[in-house]
Amino acid sequence: MTKGGKLIIFSAPSGSGKTTIVRHLLQQPELNLAFSVSATSRAPRGEEKDGINYYFISAEEFKKHIKQNDFLEWEEVYRDNFYGTLNSEVERLWAEGKNVIFDIDVVGGLRIKKKYPEQTLAVFVKPPSVDELKIRLKKRSTESEDKINMRIAKASVELATAPQFDKIIKNYDLDTALQEAHRMVADYVGVTASIDSDKE
Repeated sequence: MTKGGKLIIFSAPSGSGKTTIVRHLLQQPELNLAFSVSATSRAPRGEEKDGINYYFISAEEFKKHIKQNDFLEWEEVYRDNFYGTLNSEVERLWAEGKNVIFDIDVVGGLRIKKKYPEQTLAVFVKPPSVDELKIRLKKRSTESEDKINMRIAKASVELATAPQFDKIIKNYDLDTALQEAHRMVADYVGVTASIDSDKE
């Protein structure tokens, strides 16, 4: 892959609020961010749209891409349930002169960091507690009790990887977490954040 802009990774257990943080950062024009849409072999949920939320492809197609080394990173999260980042997606956004932001699971985030250590900022979003995570996941009501329990079990493992990231944001209070993330990314891409400018 050709080298381009910077890569900013937000990883966290499901329900930690990373998606909310990433959406907020994408709305800050001075950061010049573009969202890296992941590919997945799972079916769309709710209002999800192909090419916006994910690139929805079949497990067979996904395996074909793996064989062709088309992924920057990929993972089989559950049996025949794949997620990954296509090299072509990152190259497309770099060609537009953008810094690429990822909302990605912990394993994927660390793999990207390993491939591009010099141009990646990897941020881990920490939930207040595993109990709080469970409450947030239940509120979503998009998944079965079994699936939620699987996510909670996975969360405990993911939380242990936090020290491998460059930065950790504790999402106890969303507004504070959003401001902290904004400052962190602005600092990394070399611009002044429009919030709290007196602290820059």
